[in-house]
Amino acid sequence: MNRESLFSGILIGLGATGFLALGGIPGAVIFAFGLVCVVLFGVPLYTGKAGVTNDIPALVKIWFFNIIGCALLGLLVFSLGGAPVERAQDMVAGRIAQGPWRSFLRAVGCGLIIDIAVWLYKNKGSVLPILFGVPLFIVCGFYHSIADVTYIVAAWTWDPALLWYYPLIVLGNYVGCNVRRVTLPASSADSPKRS
Repeated sequence: MNRESLFSGILIGLGATGFLALGGIPGAVIFAFGLVCVVLFGVPLYTGKAGVTNDIPALVKIWFFNIIGCALLGLLVFSLGGAPVERAQDMVAGRIAQGPWRSFLRAVGCGLIIDIAVWLYKNKGSVLPILFGVPLFIVCGFYHSIADVTYIVAAWTWDPALLWYYPLIVLGNYVGCNVRRVTLPASSADSPKRS
């Protein structure tokens, strides 16, 4: 599972790298490549598992290897330099400027969208919710805790606010990923037909 989680992080990092390269709506659409590959390979992603498991130690392990994968892509972006690094620096500064409460809420929104998109793929076998869901969370300005590692590493700047910012994004994604489980009946919320 560790290698699979690492690969999952690399895939999300690739999507985030595409977003840094293109920006805007085209970048948001390209980002979907990462999550589509995650579900098609069937590799574990923190935001894909947070709404379907009660095994917190396993979830933490998935998150840990996911962020290593994304950090590797962040290092690649930083080493190549240019506009993607400047875009990453602007993104990280803008995220921190939101403050704790708004950052948390933006992460909840992302977790909700990703959980629904992945759940629908597993139940209906269609990647369409992912193809629309990923650009949706990006244009809404929501924060994805795994992809954000790519942006943070690519920006290569240190801000003490990252000590509160990043944990709140991880927690916010977790909360958003569990909205479906809490609000839908168990028969419709937790009975995937596909894996």
